[in-house]
Amino acid sequence: MKKLLTIIVLCVVVMTAGAQAMLQPQELLDMLKTRHAPDKRTAIWDIKATTSKKGVTTLTGKVGTQAMLDAINTAFKGYNVRNNLTVVENSMPEGKRWALVKLSIATLRTEGKHSAEVATQAIMGTPVKVLERDDDWCRVQTPDSYISYVPESSLCYKTGAQMDSWRKAERRVVNVYDSRLVTEPNGDETVTDLVLSCILEFRGEQGDWVRLATPDGREGYIHKSQVETIGKWSSQNFDATLIEKTARRMMGSGYLWGGTSTKVTDCSGLVKVCYLANGIILQRDASQQALTGRKVNDWHQAKLGDLLFFGNSKTGRVTHVGIYLRDGKYIHCSGQVKVNSLDTKDADYLYSPLSISRIDGMIGTKGITYVREHSWYF
Repeated sequence: MKKLLTIIVLCVVVMTAGAQAMLQPQELLDMLKTRHAPDKRTAIWDIKATTSKKGVTTLTGKVGTQAMLDAINTAFKGYNVRNNLTVVENSMPEGKRWALVKLSIATLRTEGKHSAEVATQAIMGTPVKVLERDDDWCRVQTPDSYISYVPESSLCYKTGAQMDSWRKAERRVVNVYDSRLVTEPNGDETVTDLVLSCILEFRGEQGDWVRLATPDGREGYIHKSQVETIGKWSSQNFDATLIEKTARRMMGSGYLWGGTSTKVTDCSGLVKVCYLANGIILQRDASQQALTGRKVNDWHQAKLGDLLFFGNSKTGRVTHVGIYLRDGKYIHCSGQVKVNSLDTKDADYLYSPLSISRIDGMIGTKGITYVREHSWYF
């Protein structure tokens, strides 16, 4: 009996291997893409396969990582293939593979041009991995793995050694909605504007003022009460009241597709801003955030800080997100940052959620990271 089972298993393995070997090149690529690059927002997989009359398949285009290329080479063993793929992560010269955002808010787009759709934003001191450069634009990846394009003028390149030095440096994090770095204590001349969670390097103190430096070396002063040490900021544990406080401070501010700062946000941008104030990095888009955390069955069981996801009830497609408050109320950015109700009996009822995710207790799982545990920051 055992011998018979062994023979059956071997037959299945052989048949499976044979079926995979018979896949057409494009079918095999599609299978590999599903496995290694399922979300184009966080992975680069731009491949074209053409097969000649002689049966030679040529792969052209680019992939994001060496691991992707290695997986393709392994999968295509036994095929008559000419591999002309390039690896994006190897394209930038040493010394320009890392950068820090040097503006209070940098706007990142879906293509390398100012007329392209806004994808997201990144604030001062955000570390980014530079993947490619074309003219005055850089294709970058932010700490939440999101890939988009930013003007080179928004960045300050850093070598690997400089990034290591920055990670070990004494830094300060802005803890107010918005502020300014000024040329002298009590002065009015601005070095740069600042927003919540911007990161600057410490240079010294003068009375109640702290001297700080931007990533590109501009120095100025800010009142001590408006910043905190990066150690204090990053050592926070989950604090739903802080998340609520941050959201309520943004009440009435407008909506901008791709906005991810205290000046202006979209729905998922509001969520990211509020959680980052608590030292927590979430995924960029609502549809990505909806795949994280622990599911809550019903809004009557929701707790302060839970994420509510809305969208098409027929397809299950998520298009919107809000933060649960209490008593059926939630805060979100839809036209403006405002509070609405989940209770259909209330006058301010707006939308019923498709799903609810609890972030509390799930930090460290896929798509939810404490800043202190992110290697780009420390």
